[in-house]
Amino acid sequence: MQRFIRIYEYIAVITPVLDQLSIVADALRARMLGVLGRHELTVSELCDVIQLPQSTVSRHLKTLSDGGWVACRREGTSRYYSLPVDDLDAARRRLWLLIHEQVRETAEALQDEARLKSVVAERRSKSEKFFSSAAGQWDHVRAELFGRDSHLRPLLGLLDPTWTVGDLGCGTGQVSEALAPFVGSVVAIDSSNEMLGAARERLREHSNVTIRRGTLEALPLEDGEVHAAVAILVLHHTADPARVLAEAARVLCRGGRLLIADMLPHNHDEYRQTMGHVWLGFSERQVERWCTGAGFGPLRWHALPVEPGVKGPSLFVATTSRSISTGT
Repeated sequence: MQRFIRIYEYIAVITPVLDQLSIVADALRARMLGVLGRHELTVSELCDVIQLPQSTVSRHLKTLSDGGWVACRREGTSRYYSLPVDDLDAARRRLWLLIHEQVRETAEALQDEARLKSVVAERRSKSEKFFSSAAGQWDHVRAELFGRDSHLRPLLGLLDPTWTVGDLGCGTGQVSEALAPFVGSVVAIDSSNEMLGAARERLREHSNVTIRRGTLEALPLEDGEVHAAVAILVLHHTADPARVLAEAARVLCRGGRLLIADMLPHNHDEYRQTMGHVWLGFSERQVERWCTGAGFGPLRWHALPVEPGVKGPSLFVATTSRSISTGT
């Protein structure tokens, strides 16, 4: 009786191995696995490499798939097949490595490898042909597909994810909303209860944003509390920009960064009445003088290109750092 039990146990162990061996021992399927182990392919691409009709390739792919040898990924209307060697169980991986070692240098495998390079190169060629023909329209195509600012928004990923950023004059929270996913925390500050109400509504799902009421001349922040501060289209509303920039220097840590975006000098005097503007834009010399007086280092200044169809004055962006030798 014990003898029969041992025989049964042996059969139970060896049968799965033999089943897997029967799948990959087929020469064609071994070739297909060799190709799919090097690159993910569609059925038609695999047909081009193996040089067999689709019906034959599909039949063998099904056998390999049913046996757990190939993975299938759907992308749109296409299916991509691959041999995920690292994801195979230990038994399959050892079996495949043994077979692959024996077949990878055969004439058929070397020819498959050469044709695989051609198929992959054809993919690249199609992409290059598209960009060659669409170069003049690419900006328009990308804007239609992904939005006008799709090339700019990913740049926020360059921010240090550990930073605390002060959004000075946050308004309705649009800038804080853009910053929040990319930094450690944001402190959004404004003096208007109505603006802060809109900001709270907009930012309610961002747990790393703190909203505080306060003026730019007396920021509700501790000395050195933030790593960076942004003042976007707010400086022209302040009576004393020099004091605002001194406050920004106070709340920044040593070496902390300040970004200012605002209007260049303009003649729209009606803005004083319609929107409460105190300043009709700023020159580089003005901003540099205020920043130097506040203890900031060298100023980098860039006039921004004018977008077609906009009605407002031209804008600039200026960046600087709090001097390490200044203050706390």
